[in-house]
Amino acid sequence: MLSTAIDTRAAIAWYRRNRRRSEALFDLIDPAAYYTRPIALRNPIVFYEGHLPAFSVIAFLRRGLGRPPVDARLESLFERGIDPDSEQAAVPRSGASTIWPSRDEVRAFARACDEAILAALEGLDAASLPLEGLYTALEHEAMHQETLLYMWHRLPYELKVRGELRGARSEAGGAFRDDSKGLGDTSAPVIVPAGFATLGANRNDVPFGWDNEFEAHTLHVQEFEIDVLPVTNADFLEFIKAGGYDKRQLWDDEGWSWVSTDRVRHPAFWLPASGTADPGAPRASHLAPRDWRWRGMFEALPLPLNWPVYVSHAEASAYARWKGRRLMTEAEFHRAAEGASAGHHDFAGFDPIPVGSYPGTASRWGVHDLIGNGWEWTSTVFAPFAGFVPMRSYPEYSADFFDGRHYVMKGASPATAAELARPSFRNWFRANYPYVYAKFRTARG
Repeated sequence: MLSTAIDTRAAIAWYRRNRRRSEALFDLIDPAAYYTRPIALRNPIVFYEGHLPAFSVIAFLRRGLGRPPVDARLESLFERGIDPDSEQAAVPRSGASTIWPSRDEVRAFARACDEAILAALEGLDAASLPLEGLYTALEHEAMHQETLLYMWHRLPYELKVRGELRGARSEAGGAFRDDSKGLGDTSAPVIVPAGFATLGANRNDVPFGWDNEFEAHTLHVQEFEIDVLPVTNADFLEFIKAGGYDKRQLWDDEGWSWVSTDRVRHPAFWLPASGTADPGAPRASHLAPRDWRWRGMFEALPLPLNWPVYVSHAEASAYARWKGRRLMTEAEFHRAAEGASAGHHDFAGFDPIPVGSYPGTASRWGVHDLIGNGWEWTSTVFAPFAGFVPMRSYPEYSADFFDGRHYVMKGASPATAAELARPSFRNWFRANYPYVYAKFRTARG
């Protein structure tokens, strides 16, 4: 769904819901992990507890309302994260020698930010709300909550406290059925006929969108063939057994450099079973399903063969080439998703569920799981639409990533807020980034 107009009461409720959920997420980690970096390409955990309220102050109070800082020093420290090329280049923008505040100081700063934001909201009527700055702050926090969850997935289990996601709303968009049987023949792809797809949104039709969502435009899409269901762990295991990680012809130059240098031999969400030989070894392709585990949030699980495989764009592309196929484009996603609705999203859980579990959400062409249970990789390089204008509340949001090295993802994951599961929303990551909740399917034509 697209964002709808908001009044002061709804904005306060949304902000409070965001903050409750963020608090619940930070409660899932042991204090001993607070200054660690679960993913070397990201800042330490302490940064994010300060970044969320700091960014809301910057986007809403300072850029939206012209108000003074709550704490200029800490807002500068927590203003922005990192997106490096490699772990070697992963130096926080605040500096490699940053001395991070104590958690008590970070939380006191967050409370001060919350008080200032809520006081400002309570003093404004709907007509006075700076919508761009407000929506930027609200949706930004929801985006980062997903980032936090996939970061938490990388933490050692002894540094996490089992808990639940408070603040999530009930799911919508089709009855859940934890069983993909009875969906008909899902082994054969379907043909999506030629037609038109509309990408993006019109500025005059919605109260808010991120700068890369504008302007709406319609493209003609040729007929193409698409998998009914996403590629599963079982499917991807066959790629590994066939030695896919060792076949140079399946990888582009950047992908091959990554798998070779980092000795990548399996998805980041897979773990070798206890006592299993190093899966990075040259002969690891013989490993059976029982030799693998899924990196669950709180425990390693026997590899769920009917769950979607979460992989990087590089791995998804290599698999598609191995099958003699390709990834769909962004426009083809829109075409394939005509009539689809969302399932298993909006913080529905910490992990995916079996593919095809929401049969009522399929598109008009019978394509399942396009919106939910994992973002969908496309082959489209992240780039601006015609008429792109950076947003005032966050001018570097998209522009810094129009470098030809990031790829568009569409849909939603289990940890994507409902507000972001709208047709025009565009997500993106580097081709060799393996940590995000991202699935894929193959296409031809």
